Amino acid sequence: MQWSLIDRDEGSIELGWVVIEEGKAYRLRKLTKDGDANAVINVDQSVMNVLKWQKERQDAERERLDPAWMDHDLVFARDGFKFYRGEAGGPQDPERVSARWRTLRNHLHLPDDFLIHDWRHSKVTNDLEAGENPVEVSANGRHHSPGYTTARCGHSRKNGARKLAASGAIRLGLSPLV
Repeated sequence: MQWSLIDRDEGSIELGWVVIEEGKAYRLRKLTKDGDANAVINVDQSVMNVLKWQKERQDAERERLDPAWMDHDLVFARDGFKFYRGEAGGPQDPERVSARWRTLRNHLHLPDDFLIHDWRHSKVTNDLEAGENPVEVSANGRHHSPGYTTARCGHSRKNGARKLAASGAIRLGLSPLV
């Protein structure tokens, strides 16, 4: 993510770029998903608070490392733990991201096979189970259709399906027959 793609007032993040590793170098590549060149997700205030904390932490790191900090506008930039070509502020080393994830996963007592991507799946599943609109959940999860979202992430919605069937029977006036 890039700082310039975060709209704090709207609570949204444009997922415009992805960091690509090429040999021993990194570059930014325009991200498109399902043909949408402007992938925007909406987040709640807790995510914005985490991003605010990250910005404060990063600003302190930038000040500490000046002039070694080269600003690339990255939210999760390489810090001063390990310089790359004598600088910080660029894309993180993918192995370092994985190591940090393992540390966090262990701290949270998550299973070893719990991947970063599983957080996204959990969010979508929890939103569906909370009765949120599948169209909105699908769009915010960047899925290509609500049908895909419910088929892929709604597998534990058996109670919701029963409730829907019961409410249909009530609307049709069939509830006295049950």
